[in-house]
Amino acid sequence: MGAIKHNGYTFEPEFSVVSQTGAIHVYHGEKFIEEIRFEFNGDYPQHDLIEELVNHYLHEKHL
Repeated sequence: MGAIKHNGYTFEPEFSVVSQTGAIHVYHGEKFIEEIRFEFNGDYPQHDLIEELVNHYLHEKHL
């Protein structure tokens, strides 16, 4: 699962199968903006979950 880029923002997901948690690190250019934390079930987070979280962030921030 790679980074998602949108309007100068980069969303880099990472996750831990052991703890069933993950985070999406949000960057604008090279500058770290914030971390979006999430939980998931299974061997890895579904791509749809990552896309949904990114889309929600973009909508919430009017980007």
